[in-house]
Amino acid sequence: MKVYTKGGDDGSTGLFGGQRVPKDDVRVSAYGQVDEVNSALGLAVAACNDEGTLSVLQRIQGELLILGSELAYPEGQRKGLMIEDAHVAQLERWIDEASEELEPLTNFILPTGSETAARLHFARTVCRRAERAVATLSREQHVDRAVSIYLNRLSDLLFVFARRANHRAGVPDVAWNAEEPS
Repeated sequence: MKVYTKGGDDGSTGLFGGQRVPKDDVRVSAYGQVDEVNSALGLAVAACNDEGTLSVLQRIQGELLILGSELAYPEGQRKGLMIEDAHVAQLERWIDEASEELEPLTNFILPTGSETAARLHFARTVCRRAERAVATLSREQHVDRAVSIYLNRLSDLLFVFARRANHRAGVPDVAWNAEEPS
């Protein structure tokens, strides 16, 4: 099977089920940005040397494929695996477990630190962008509630994992000081 089909040469793409839509359709944008989250997580995975975190991130990458495929179906035609409340609950458990290792935050921090932490912070911001794209889509078409909640919790998890990566690497969070001149 060839990678190129030439079907999108006219600026359209096919959703699951065969419906053609413009490549800048809000649904295509939403699942495309979920794909970007997955790629950003791939960068974090490449830098991660913690087996527990690595296992979680790879599981999430699989779940993002489920979420993206869910978004790639036209409204009302979803089939197969779906993101559910149980997926969200698992993200919350991972957030709680990782948070136990960390000191509570008393101010904003800069998205920096160890290489793994910086990549996790980057993935978090890409996830927030995908979350906004799904919010836009949900104003026009039905999106299952669990999809939006999953992305929201995922960005929280990535923030906590970034902080934990710094903690485990012995790299302190860098506090943002609004009083310092830029």
